[in-house]
Amino acid sequence: MKAVSVEEAVAMIPAGASVMVGGFMGVGTPERLLDEVVRQRKTGLSLICNDAATPGKGVGKLFDAALVSRLTATHIGLNPKAQQQMLANQIAVDLVPQGTFVERIRAGGCGLGGVLTPTGVGTLVAEGKRQIEVDGKPFLLETALRAQYALVHAFLADYLGNLAYALTSRNFNPVMAMAADTVIVTADNIVPVGVIAPDHVVTPAPLVDFLITNG
Repeated sequence: MKAVSVEEAVAMIPAGASVMVGGFMGVGTPERLLDEVVRQRKTGLSLICNDAATPGKGVGKLFDAALVSRLTATHIGLNPKAQQQMLANQIAVDLVPQGTFVERIRAGGCGLGGVLTPTGVGTLVAEGKRQIEVDGKPFLLETALRAQYALVHAFLADYLGNLAYALTSRNFNPVMAMAADTVIVTADNIVPVGVIAPDHVVTPAPLVDFLITNG
């Protein structure tokens, strides 16, 4: 794990990269990283996140700046700009049931090819997907999701990069930290090793590549 400035971290992300972003409607989202992505104008991003947030908040800032070319998410209903860009064919949108979404990311983090789920069988969700029977019941094969980069926010990070989260701001951050080639983290508090009790570590340091310095 290496400590870097937010400017250095975002400079590593090329235009057109696939990027996972933690958060749920802006809660638990690494706002400083997103602000810098906008400032550096990283265009053509393939964004993987739970939702499109709202204009001016969380990943909503990326749609405000028209930096997204593809979105994989569970809903976009509270961001009219994302909806407008979808309807104008400016972005491609893949809407995924939320449980399926997180399981696909978990599969990517665990080195699995995908997961079998009954969710979506017999609906539009099933179009173009393999259907497999197990004990006489139909399941869809949903492939694993990974990204080149994951932008993660934690409540606590220690000097090695171990992470702990606060309440519901945990959401998708830990599972995304497992499913990307490069993991970049912001934290509310950076503390000495030992402050986070070993059994309170949620994301272990070996998963974290870069920690954004505070101050």
